[in-house]
Amino acid sequence: MSDFHDCLKHQYAYVAVGEFKPGKFEEAKQLFEQAVSMYTTGFQKAYLLQEPGTDKGIAVIFWENMGDMEANNSEAYQKILNKMSPLFAKAPITSFNELVCEIHPGNVQRISA
Repeated sequence: MSDFHDCLKHQYAYVAVGEFKPGKFEEAKQLFEQAVSMYTTGFQKAYLLQEPGTDKGIAVIFWENMGDMEANNSEAYQKILNKMSPLFAKAPITSFNELVCEIHPGNVQRISA
C-alpha cells in the first residue's frame, strides 16, 4: 500500500537557468553547495549542471512541496545568494515545476495528477 501512496506524492523542482561572468562558474558552484547544504525541511535533492566549456548552467532543486522552498529561506541563506548574485552575467530564468514522470532504466513510473 505504501507504493500506492508514494505514487500520489508529487515532487516539485525549482529550476534556474543562467550564465555566469567569464571564469565565475567555480565560485558560483561553491556558493551553490553552501546554500544547498543549509536546506532541511522538504528538501529532496539538487543538481547543478554545466554546459561544457562555458559558464552556462542549470540548477535543479527538488522539494516535497512548494512551501518547503520558502520555509528554507533564512537570513544566512540570503547572504549566500547575495554573494552569488553579482557572479551572474544577467539574471537567471527561474521556474517552479511539478515532477510528472520519472524514468529509471528498465522501468517507467507514471505519476498521476
